[in-house]
Amino acid sequence: MYLYFYIFDIDSVRMSFEITVVSNTPLTPLGDMDEILSIFLSQVGYIPAGYTPRNAAADVESSIPFRIFRDYFLRKPDRVWLIDEIAADIEATKASVYRHINKLKSLDLLEEGYIDRKGSQKKGYRIRYGNLSKAWNFTESNVQAAMDSYRKTVDHIQRLSEGSK
Repeated sequence: MYLYFYIFDIDSVRMSFEITVVSNTPLTPLGDMDEILSIFLSQVGYIPAGYTPRNAAADVESSIPFRIFRDYFLRKPDRVWLIDEIAADIEATKASVYRHINKLKSLDLLEEGYIDRKGSQKKGYRIRYGNLSKAWNFTESNVQAAMDSYRKTVDHIQRLSEGSK
């Protein structure tokens, strides 16, 4: 089962949270972090199901979105990363890096930070609180808020349908 969550504000303007929820079993029996990450990132919708890398990557684990998450945000979660740094290091365009950063932001896993470079403040990103487990608490809260909103809508539809009989 797939559930896609989008949180809307009162004016129906899409806010930044989006996740795919699938029925799954914990990946705790697996020991290979790349394998676990590949499955998990696909399950939550960061890497689309059936994803084929557009660059010269041979597999998902070598792809730009996977490497951004693993090599930068997961391996050095307390460091603020600049888009320019990531793009230059993985030989990708800034637009491509931003596209994947925005997906991670939509999962509410990243926070903005600033780095002083040559006397000016540059905006970058890191895993929220420098810890994936703590960052995931925000994701779970957003899922619960979305489910609560669905419940209110379902109850409202039910009341309206009962009133029209």
